[in-house]
Amino acid sequence: MSLVFYDLAGADRARRFSPYCWRIRMALAHKQLAVDDRPWCFTEKDAIGFTGQGLVPVIVDRGRSVHDSWEIARYLEATYPDRPSLFGGAEAPIRLVASWAERVVYPQIGRMIIADILAVLDEKDKAYFRESREKRFGMSLEEAQADRDQRLPAFHQSLEPIRAVLAGYPWLGGERPNYADYAVFGAFQWARCTSAYRLLAEDDPILGWRNRVRDLFGGLAAKAPAFD
Repeated sequence: MSLVFYDLAGADRARRFSPYCWRIRMALAHKQLAVDDRPWCFTEKDAIGFTGQGLVPVIVDRGRSVHDSWEIARYLEATYPDRPSLFGGAEAPIRLVASWAERVVYPQIGRMIIADILAVLDEKDKAYFRESREKRFGMSLEEAQADRDQRLPAFHQSLEPIRAVLAGYPWLGGERPNYADYAVFGAFQWARCTSAYRLLAEDDPILGWRNRVRDLFGGLAAKAPAFD
């Protein structure tokens, strides 16, 4: 039986846009695992009620459900040691990269695309999304996004650690891609699947890296509905 993967989808069920789900979608491809793909919307909490929580990604494998992107990655690494490694024997440094991305990259990107996301959602999700995110930001989605041009230079500066790695290696994982690449890439795939706003300059090496990750696994991420 194929592993079941619950993945956040928009009005177009082919538009998968969660940064955390993209981490796992890429990780599953890296592990060369067959997947029973289940599109999921924010308000479909009952569909994953068996997990005891209401967020994706979720996988069901060998009679066990696992949620939280990091825990799923660890599960895949431990359960399928005969498949290509996600961590390359260095789990702690990759955890550092993933945590840095969550705390530095994801919040900044979110603030610059948050109102654009609304347009790609299923109608049944829009009220929930607006209410929950406006409570989080303490302002309307439109207000939260309004100053993104002013925020962009600071965002570019915050990405210097990525450029430093890419100056010496083709991938954040070194000579070959691994979960470090997928953890950071998830944020940029989130943006390209939900917003036409350009986050990266054409001459930024991060854009070249993003495109190389996008094209992995037969263009898995490249084939997703997107705005570039």
